[in-house]
Amino acid sequence: MRTDWLSLAGACVLGVVLLAGGAVSAQQGAPAGEWRSYAGDVGGSKYSPLDQIGPDNVQDLRVAWRWRSVDHELADRDPELQFNPTLQATPLMIGDRLFMGTNLGQAAAIDPATGETAWVYAALEDGAGRPRGGSTRGVSYWHDPARDDERIFIISGEQLVALDAKTGDPLREFGAGGMVNLTEGVPHLETYNWTAAPLVCRDTLIIGIFTIDQFDRREQAPGLIRGFDAVTGQLRWTFNTIPRPGEFGNETWEDGSWEHTGASNTWTVGAADEELGYAYLPTATPTHNWYGGHRPGDNLFAESLLCLECETGRRVWHFQMIHHGVWDYDLGSTPILADITVDGRPIKAVAQVSKQAFTYVFDRVTGEPVWPIEERPVPQSDVPGERLSPTQPFPTRPAPFDRQGFTEDDLIDFTPELRAEALEIFRQYRSGPLFTPPSVRDESPGGTLGTLQVPSWVGGANWNGAAYDPETQMLYVPSITAPTMIWLREADPEVSPFRYLQGSPNVYIDGPRGLPLIKPPWGRITAIDLNTGEHVWMTPNGPGPRDHRALQDLTLPWLGAPGRAAPLLTGTLLFLGDGSRSMQVLPPHAGGRMFRAYDKATGRVVWQTELEGGTSGAPMTYMHDGKQYIVVAVSERGRDGELVAFALP
Repeated sequence: MRTDWLSLAGACVLGVVLLAGGAVSAQQGAPAGEWRSYAGDVGGSKYSPLDQIGPDNVQDLRVAWRWRSVDHELADRDPELQFNPTLQATPLMIGDRLFMGTNLGQAAAIDPATGETAWVYAALEDGAGRPRGGSTRGVSYWHDPARDDERIFIISGEQLVALDAKTGDPLREFGAGGMVNLTEGVPHLETYNWTAAPLVCRDTLIIGIFTIDQFDRREQAPGLIRGFDAVTGQLRWTFNTIPRPGEFGNETWEDGSWEHTGASNTWTVGAADEELGYAYLPTATPTHNWYGGHRPGDNLFAESLLCLECETGRRVWHFQMIHHGVWDYDLGSTPILADITVDGRPIKAVAQVSKQAFTYVFDRVTGEPVWPIEERPVPQSDVPGERLSPTQPFPTRPAPFDRQGFTEDDLIDFTPELRAEALEIFRQYRSGPLFTPPSVRDESPGGTLGTLQVPSWVGGANWNGAAYDPETQMLYVPSITAPTMIWLREADPEVSPFRYLQGSPNVYIDGPRGLPLIKPPWGRITAIDLNTGEHVWMTPNGPGPRDHRALQDLTLPWLGAPGRAAPLLTGTLLFLGDGSRSMQVLPPHAGGRMFRAYDKATGRVVWQTELEGGTSGAPMTYMHDGKQYIVVAVSERGRDGELVAFALP
């Protein structure tokens, strides 16, 4: 196995150094009835020990309040204002306020009992904002009690903005007049986007970047990771995810490809161990996603989990999950810190779920895999100029949480007629095990139209991620099964510098009569014991299209729905929605309007309610004035994005 968990300076455990304001242990989940980070804690758990709402009374939940995104108030006044209405952010709850970010780069404080808006940061008036409309999925909080300094940080347009948590006023001493321009120092960045709230570790704000493949140019923005001082906004450090000459890993970008390749970026929310002072940051595929003939080599640190020192950006260890990726298998999920016991040995671990349906588990101090990860031979490419890695890393434990690869045995077979129709569709494409590479379309008689990819570039798991119960050491992973067809075409040199481009479009493949081509479940939840690496239970996450005319005469169990929904764990229950249809999910039967509570021990549904739209952000929970609330963002095409809060009567 490649020693990608190599430590630069040895695996030394740092002393406990707490940020003024108190670092929260990764193992406690969300503390004191609050929700202080995107995932509840900086360890990514999406867990709160609150238990007022439980199996015995969850049926009594009612809508307590709704909060319409303040972006729509701007749109009411200016109908020409264009933005994405799909609200993907998760609010924070600190003290007596919720804090929320919006798609136009605004921030708002919300009364936790009534849903009334307490203050709004008017980003567009302040010269920040996101006129194109996009979501950073939330805001971040930092506190220094010695200075009585509470700050909300939001990435607003191209600016990192510091706000007074009490008033919403910009803190003008931060950066330049309250802002730091995040486009400065990023080469070749012509379109900007940030899809994750800053990761706060001690007094450093750690920020990646979202980059988009541009097929008409060769030089593209690299995925820099940067650390900024939470008090001054000063840039403390930059980590090059595409190493430059003299930096570790530069030799893995052969033919000088480090100089022009883009991406390899961190576009999702990271995790941090504030006691160690380490941040855990997952990275994405390099430019472009489907063809790497212009970037030979393994391409470190693309599609890797990085462990960096929060205060310096120094690399402590890394592990590359995919060498020379051509599948768009970005690591889009927040890593989860877990204190586990394996064969009697306590381990400070970090778990990373992936699009390809693996759960990678490492000692978070040393980077050594908890269970062996084997380099195994994988299929090779016949695309001219492409040179794939002969092997890829395969975790030996836990087992994959969703289907990997696609063969005839995976075709739907509800009836012999449906299977025959599915087989006819299937034979038009190339298929095989996990890591079967993209192929050039051959439209001659008998030629293949592309490669069927399972899991698809949506996952498996995606940015919605997993949740972890630190009391039981159980990991809960929602995932989807949705084959896509990937094909390449030779590029016109007058249009693109790349030899091959992805075919248009790379799409979900319908099976017979509009049903999925692959067997169900098409969406599922898997519960994994991280002490043993064993799956405890798996359940489909919804009924799926059982009422389809080709299935309505059959008696079928739940088939699952491939919606991109994020989980929430409490002391008593697992909450998960269907996922909004306005999200970037591929199958026509994906998503829905149901929001459910599951028994954590069995996966049995104990409550469900139909919303007016699908869940589009990760749910959260908090306690206020003795009452527990569950809050989730809800969006749907043609509807305003809003937060919906549930509580007991």
